[in-house]
Amino acid sequence: MAETAHYDLIIIGGGINGAGIARDAAGRGLKVLLCEKDDLASATSSASTKLIHGGLRYLEHYEFRLVREALTEREVLLGNAPHIIWPLRFVLPHRDDLRPAWMIRLGLFLYDHLGGRKKLPASEGISFANHVSGAPLRDGMTKGFVYSDCWVDDARLVVLNAIDAKNCGAEILTRTECVGAKQTDGHWQVSLRDQQNGQERQVSGRMLVNAAGPWCADLINPDNGVVQSKTCANIRLVKGSHIVVPKLFDHDYCYIFQNGDGRIVFAIPYQDDFTLIGTTDVDFTGDPAKVKIDQNEIDYLCKLASGYFKKKVASDDVVWTYSGVRPLYAGNGESENASKVSRDYTLKLEADSGAAPALHVFGGKITTYRKLAEHALQIITRQLGTRDAPWTAKEPLPGGDFPNASFDDAFAHYAKRYDWMDHRLLKRLLRAYGTRIDMIIGTATKIDDLGVCYGHDLYEAELRYLIDHEWVRKIDDLIWRRSKLGLRLSSEQIAALENRLAQIDADPRSVAAE
Repeated sequence: MAETAHYDLIIIGGGINGAGIARDAAGRGLKVLLCEKDDLASATSSASTKLIHGGLRYLEHYEFRLVREALTEREVLLGNAPHIIWPLRFVLPHRDDLRPAWMIRLGLFLYDHLGGRKKLPASEGISFANHVSGAPLRDGMTKGFVYSDCWVDDARLVVLNAIDAKNCGAEILTRTECVGAKQTDGHWQVSLRDQQNGQERQVSGRMLVNAAGPWCADLINPDNGVVQSKTCANIRLVKGSHIVVPKLFDHDYCYIFQNGDGRIVFAIPYQDDFTLIGTTDVDFTGDPAKVKIDQNEIDYLCKLASGYFKKKVASDDVVWTYSGVRPLYAGNGESENASKVSRDYTLKLEADSGAAPALHVFGGKITTYRKLAEHALQIITRQLGTRDAPWTAKEPLPGGDFPNASFDDAFAHYAKRYDWMDHRLLKRLLRAYGTRIDMIIGTATKIDDLGVCYGHDLYEAELRYLIDHEWVRKIDDLIWRRSKLGLRLSSEQIAALENRLAQIDADPRSVAAE
């Protein structure tokens, strides 16, 4: 029998919280293992609205600490990952029948000042008669407000944290499910099953972290018997869905629309040629892996958007949808409307005398993942008897080491370096991989050197990189999480990619094939 590997920390869950904790812990010298039963960011962490934001509407619920922390993190993350995070300006049309103008002005004043804003422009009032954002809106909307937040490629944010964790010594196991974890002689004995071949392995850890997202409660449910635990998880699963339609406007501003039910919905430029509209808030039961948008949600988003845009949005316009399940910590608010349940996070430590500790991660939002990880490490280092030494605030994520954190400067540099490359392809690669683009291009001096093209400028060189360095194994990993090329590739091109991935899976040496 193979000798059991020992770790300081075993993390269950490869979403943003698990990957963030793995990165922070490994960078402090802890021996870390992260297991994810599917692909990295395969659930909630790739189904967000793709925003790094403070959460303007949370001010109405008096969640000032959450908003302040999120706004502060917005500035930190913008500096750490300027390739996958960039500023946006949001337009909030004013409606007399909803929130009064004074309330919006007060909220935006707080939003401008709570988080120590330094890099982003302040909010302002605008007249739609002389502002580009007014043209697509219905007649009768005369004024609004503009404020700043940021865009993020959420799935790539997870992957970059996992890459950095691996670079710091962590072991990252995708498609590896935790099928059992119990206490033995003051350590966690954890059983892991490879989802590809069914083989199991045993590992041992000084501490366990449950960062399983929408499965966090199921993992410790006594009826399931997967993880031995006494912690009660009062989790409320809330589905959020989005639709993507052909672009509705020709400018770079985003919209935040109020609705009579108290909710807000965003309309955001997406992948150059589309508009992303979302999200919904619907209580969810069932398997989070099978979550899908329903027709009521599509109709809700289309109707809300049509109430603001001159161009009607209909369900026939929808070219893609995605849904995710948010594991919100309910506390005592189970009767509240789903949209009012806090997006704040809760960390619950389970540390009985003589037993190995466990930390359970409930709730959270993608913007505050790094602070969540720091708070988790405060607890972890105390339990493991190591020094609490935060380090991630000023360290760029892989590929994000642009001079002056400037994407424009980096683009100008690489446009000269790879003057043979089409600028649209260069922009896509630089936005996805940052300075790691050199690992894809290698010694290529012309486009043909990148190998076979599978469609929409996806070349063999990029595919090889994603398999070798970013855990890509299946088609959805490639075209929906590492990229959004699924919006552009034909069914024949997707089939060709599936065949290529199957070939590589059967014979890993074939990854070098031309």
